[in-house]
Amino acid sequence: MSTENPQPLWQPDPQRIARSQVTRFQVWAAEHHGAPADGGYEALHRWSVDELEPFWEAVTQWFDVRFSTPYARVLGDRSMPGAEWFPGATLNYAEHALRAAATRADEPALLYVDETHEPRPVTWSELRRQVGSLAAELRALGLRPGDRVSGYLPNIPQAVVALLATAAVGAVWTSCAPDFGARSVLDRFQQVEPVVLFTVDGYRYGGKEHDRRETVAELRRELPSLRAVVHIPLLGTEAPEGALEWDALTSADTDPVFEQVPFAHPLWVLYSSGTTGLPKAIVQSQGGILVEHLKQLGLHCDLGPEDRFFWYTSTGWMMWNFLVSGLLTGTTVVLYDGSPGYPDTGAQWRVAERTGATLYGTSAAYVMACRKADVHPGRDFDLSRVQCVATTGSPLPPDGFRWLHDEVREDLWIASVSGGTDVCSCFAGAVPTLPVHIGELQAPSLGTDLQSWDPSGQPLIDEVGELVVTNPMPSMPIRFWNDPDGSRYHDSYFDTYPGVWRHGDWITVTSRGSVVIHGRSDSTLNRQGVRMGSADIYEAVERLPEIKESLVIGIEQPDGGYWMPLFVQLAPGAVLDQALLDRIKATIRETLSPRHVPDEVIEVPGVPHTLTGKRIEVPVKRLLQGTPLEKAVNPGSIDNLELLHFYEDLARKRA
Repeated sequence: MSTENPQPLWQPDPQRIARSQVTRFQVWAAEHHGAPADGGYEALHRWSVDELEPFWEAVTQWFDVRFSTPYARVLGDRSMPGAEWFPGATLNYAEHALRAAATRADEPALLYVDETHEPRPVTWSELRRQVGSLAAELRALGLRPGDRVSGYLPNIPQAVVALLATAAVGAVWTSCAPDFGARSVLDRFQQVEPVVLFTVDGYRYGGKEHDRRETVAELRRELPSLRAVVHIPLLGTEAPEGALEWDALTSADTDPVFEQVPFAHPLWVLYSSGTTGLPKAIVQSQGGILVEHLKQLGLHCDLGPEDRFFWYTSTGWMMWNFLVSGLLTGTTVVLYDGSPGYPDTGAQWRVAERTGATLYGTSAAYVMACRKADVHPGRDFDLSRVQCVATTGSPLPPDGFRWLHDEVREDLWIASVSGGTDVCSCFAGAVPTLPVHIGELQAPSLGTDLQSWDPSGQPLIDEVGELVVTNPMPSMPIRFWNDPDGSRYHDSYFDTYPGVWRHGDWITVTSRGSVVIHGRSDSTLNRQGVRMGSADIYEAVERLPEIKESLVIGIEQPDGGYWMPLFVQLAPGAVLDQALLDRIKATIRETLSPRHVPDEVIEVPGVPHTLTGKRIEVPVKRLLQGTPLEKAVNPGSIDNLELLHFYEDLARKRA
């Protein structure tokens, strides 16, 4: 496996290491907080998890976090769940996100790009003015700290303004992308009972206009808690009856007033994919997100005022919230609203070129799609400003690392990162001072005691185990909404190892300190007692040009046997004949092991995904075990429900 991969693909040069923020932070923290001066990142990381309180205090001082009332101590209670961070402190997330307006008023805070790929700037002063105007109007509507505000919005500047104005008031933000159907949105918003809803009349995607006025009308009918609806005419239509006009609420020249709220005051609600039931409504705090994102974006992503930060995302995915937090480091944030592959597969590279992105984030799936489509980004686009390409959503296969290295630039920093909606951050990934090894995440994040554990709770090195975090992180959920006794929160992460966060991924922590992600552990393949990650099989199979996408499932049989089918969606023109079957099996056998070779290879019309683009393994496994469709999956969480009927029919035939 990749632990036998000693030669790095990329190594930062000494100048880059010296000027990186994490290096300068370490020197400063050694002087002021007792951090180790020597030993590089490994020593700094060890200190950050052994000495949580000095580390997080150092982060708040380094980034000049403004506490309007001081904290009694850094960590009042460190038990999980229930850790108490910075008790007594008050602050405001939006105040920190808009600080750069004081020194860089006329520079762009946001660059907005639609499918024309022409960037349009929103300056820091204009962003601050709009947030001030909207926050005042929200207060005039009666909005109070703790009230919920929802957005049914694409990735447009108005969504950022609405989030920041909500946070300025001390209210709680939550959003869904407008490609979500009404049922999916209601499964989320009905849980939190919003009093304000921001909506568009529609959106543009793939060169077409998509009218959402009927869906908006349904949302208004089904959300009785609403006191106000704000209409953003993206397609130019009139506001529906009773709705307020966006322009009228954001036209005043008003300085924002930032409500000073407790550190643990809720900032936003994010949602799990909800493939097997109602999505979990995950609540994260103003202070927890502020300090976690300053650490992640400032130290790990090395972002500052000179940078431009582009991540392809929608408002229905945690990466949008993470992207908006680029404002905390004074960075210009690039918002792209459109199809990732319109008018051609190279679209995201064109956006990176035209916006001068220095950190460009995307999905592993997009990288592999570019490789298959024979895209040549380094040849066809000027990517000289791009310092780092980061990927998430699923593990970046080794071929993806090689392709980025060969096709973008040899001195490119490639950061495969892994975290979760649950913490709205990364457990492991980008470190600007460490080498990059093919197929590996560089290291665990600072302040995160990431380990791989066996079933008895023993740490493993160079072996596959459960991803656990043994110490609290500030951005861990303060609670789930509608979970009064905390049982759903506890059962989601802490039922396997009491007091220790189990995330549900298989990982290897290598003896070099890097990390390999193998896919979800709750859909684990377990053959003859050997646990295997599905991601390893996808990486091998999808190298074949005939395979567009694949899905592997392992099912325990009533007779004690084990059935492991591989479902393949073929590329146009390909045929699943004996020759291709033999090549699929030979590829898996040679790349992985004979144990990984599936029992059957079955052609399917498509692979179902969650609304944020992740393959759904567990619901398909449940269908194949005979669970009825309505009990196996939450229909509103799937991108194409029709595809599931194939697996349902297959289960019926097999039975």
